[in-house]
This record gives sequence, structure tokens and C-alpha cells, in this order.
Amino acid sequence: MIDIHCHILPAIDDGPATWEMATEMVRIAVADGIEHIVATPHADEQYSFDRARCAASLERLQEIAGKSLKLTLGCDFHFSYDNVQDALAHPARYTIGETPYLLLEFSDFGLSPVVLEVIARLRAAGLLPVITHPERNLLLQRSPGEVLRLVEGGCPVQVTASALTGNWGEAARQAALWLLEHDAVHALASDAHSAKHRPPRLSAARDAAAQHVGGDVARALVLDNPRAIVAGQGLPYFPKPALRS
Repeated sequence: MIDIHCHILPAIDDGPATWEMATEMVRIAVADGIEHIVATPHADEQYSFDRARCAASLERLQEIAGKSLKLTLGCDFHFSYDNVQDALAHPARYTIGETPYLLLEFSDFGLSPVVLEVIARLRAAGLLPVITHPERNLLLQRSPGEVLRLVEGGCPVQVTASALTGNWGEAARQAALWLLEHDAVHALASDAHSAKHRPPRLSAARDAAAQHVGGDVARALVLDNPRAIVAGQGLPYFPKPALRS
């Protein structure tokens, strides 16, 4: 499995505080069957994203992990005016590795009416936004149809693995299931922040997804699509969102 959203670099944001904690997260991920992690420090008002610093941290963690786990650098890019302007000026600064994929997180407090227009501008600049954890967004929980509009506009959706298994509460689980059943989920990721409370595990969510949409789709969400993302390729699983009752 490949985890495209994981806060595993130590002392960078609100992820692990120490190298020991980060090393334990590596161990947990490998034991769960994860072979590749995209380290995604926050890029928002609270945590500025210094790619050079994060790259140095990633290199050290890769030395610790050895051949057991491959690491790639990305970021958890918050949708804000300043961030978007900087990304338009420097498209490669925030992406996953050297690919055009960009993890894009919306605010819980408001969804801009120009979001589709801004996403179109990002795409015109060569970026491919991936919408992160909409099932946990309080606004999108109440209006999941808005997520379908984003998918129809070409944006893949990443759902938090532990939300699908109920760790974020019933509202988030139901939203994740709704998106899954409407063919609007393209990747499951851990969004891990620690070894204890938010660990990097995907297998339980993969199995839960398989019960609802079948093993082939579940595999696509944790392997086929994430592998395409880290390689900068088109997604093999990207169906048209389904309008089901």
C-alpha cells in the first residue's frame, strides 16, 4: 500500500515531536503493509512550509527507514489566498515529489464561492489538486454534493482511512461512505500525526472499503491510484461520480 498523506517528519508541524516517534511511525506503517509514504507537513497560517528544510528531514528519515519504506516529500496545502498566489508563482514548491499533484485542504469555516475558478487556475499552471479529507470538513459533511462537483471538475478525492473505520465519529464515517458509494473517492490515506493517537495504518480502511465497493476498488484506493500519484501519472481508477439514491 502507498500512503499519500502522512505527517511523519519530526519537529516540523503538529506531527511527531521527536525522531524516536517518527521512527516508531515508520515501524507501524511497515507492519501494516505500507511500502511508500508521502510526508506531508502542513502549509498554512500556523506552519510555514520550508521545502528545503523538510527535504533534509526526509533524507534523514529515509536513512533510518532504509529499504523497508520509501519516502517522498509533499505537503498539506491549505486553500488560502496567499498559498494559492505562491503556488501559482512557484508550482513545484508544494507538490508531491516532482509530480504535478498537490494535496489541497479546505477550511472548515467557509468554502470560497470561487473555489472552482481557483482550481482551474491551479490546473492551468500545471498543478493537479487532490482534495483532502472532505468527509471531515464540517461544511462538506452537510453538502457532499459539492464534492461531486469538484470531482466532475477533474479533482481526485482523498478520504482519511480512520474516518472510514469510525475513528472520527459517525458523521465523518457516513460522509466517507456516501462519497465511496457515489464513486467520489480516489485514495485512502492515513493523515497520520503520531504513533499512538493517529498512526499510519491503511489496512483496516482498505478492508472496510472492500466490504462496500469490492476488492478491486479498495486496491485502487490504497495502491493503484496512489502509485500513479507518486509517479505523476493519470489515475487508473477515476469513474464518473454516481448519482444514486
